[in-house]
Amino acid sequence: MSQTTQTLVHALKEWQVAVDALEQGETIVLLRKGGIHETGGKFTIAHDRVWLYPTYEHQQPHLVKAQYTSAIVPVASGEHPETVRIGAWAMITDRVAIRSEDQVRALWPFHIWNEAFVAERLKWKPQQPLDLLLLRVYQLNQPQIIPYSTAYGGCKSWIDLTTAIPLDGSTPVLEDSEYRDRCAAIRTAITAPSPLCSQPSDDPATQQDHKI
Repeated sequence: MSQTTQTLVHALKEWQVAVDALEQGETIVLLRKGGIHETGGKFTIAHDRVWLYPTYEHQQPHLVKAQYTSAIVPVASGEHPETVRIGAWAMITDRVAIRSEDQVRALWPFHIWNEAFVAERLKWKPQQPLDLLLLRVYQLNQPQIIPYSTAYGGCKSWIDLTTAIPLDGSTPVLEDSEYRDRCAAIRTAITAPSPLCSQPSDDPATQQDHKI
């Protein structure tokens, strides 16, 4: 009896430098506020299993920590590649509202951005918190190269790829224990009020796509 191939079409757009850091296990953190084209300008989690879709247009070397500046090649506004490399997908296991500068400072060791950029993001639309996302990342054995589509453009966080990509052969970037330890360290740092990071299974076939 043949097994059903698991596929995924939903994707979360993020700076290429951040996607690379997630794929390499250097971070499990994203920090977000709503894009211009999102409903009410607020960030919402549309799907908890997503491809990590790299973007290039808005990332700038002066907005990340020194060790990541060389990984960024600025591009002109509106410029996009002819093809896009998709190398990993992620489970968004946790979302925490960051509301204070103390929490921002506590998160410093866990993400790729510099202090000035994160502080500015907290102050932009001050009535809205900064969303901390924790991601359990799974890397494809063979990255997929897909053609760029104009449907992928614009200031929005979520897109659907024109063709679903199989999850077959993907493996977790971090072991269960290391992922739990990193989550616990972040929880301690920001004194999150609720438990973080249940134990996600390494088997994509056992996981369900649901809204958070």
